[in-house]
Amino acid sequence: MVEAPNFQTEMRQLLRERIIDAARRIVVTEGWGAVNMSRLAKEVGVSRPVLYKEFDNKHALAEVVIEQEVEVFLTGIAGSLAAHPADVIAGLTEAVDFTLRTGADNTLLKAVLTGRSATDTTLLPVLMTEPEPVLGRAITAVTGMIRSQYTLGAVTDAELAALAETLVRLALSHLFQPTGPIDRAVVQINRVIVGTFGATLESAVAQRD
Repeated sequence: MVEAPNFQTEMRQLLRERIIDAARRIVVTEGWGAVNMSRLAKEVGVSRPVLYKEFDNKHALAEVVIEQEVEVFLTGIAGSLAAHPADVIAGLTEAVDFTLRTGADNTLLKAVLTGRSATDTTLLPVLMTEPEPVLGRAITAVTGMIRSQYTLGAVTDAELAALAETLVRLALSHLFQPTGPIDRAVVQINRVIVGTFGATLESAVAQRD
């Protein structure tokens, strides 16, 4: 017998989504510095105590907002790898290309990176240095995606994790501090993939086949 949805749980989830949507909207239009808990409570139509039951502070809210953005990237990366089921190098390169192009068109990311005031930079540490939800989650997820898509039995877990971390950090570096067009960045990262991991990956694929 399927249990009926819990009304209170559904309402709480709806409230969280409204808070996150409101925060994202403010970041995109005014910058992260314009986000504060009092304003969010007013925009969502709840009291501050109710808001703080869902998010302890602004930092906790930032993590959730960014986590949702990360999910968009991870879904696209999985699709990029799946588009090249027999060519791990091509799959990884397309995943990098997707990440950079999607990031360049991401309104939230643009708002954070361009900054509308000095206080906007308070969101950058969450994006760049926190183990979660960006770096740690992305590295773990990408490692699992590569293993799932290509197996690569000859590549150890440590080697695969090093590959995933290298790619994630390179992609984030180009995303946050671009020095040229995306096409050039993709070519540069592809050279790193081929030069550093190409022989290992091709050997692993050959052994699989």
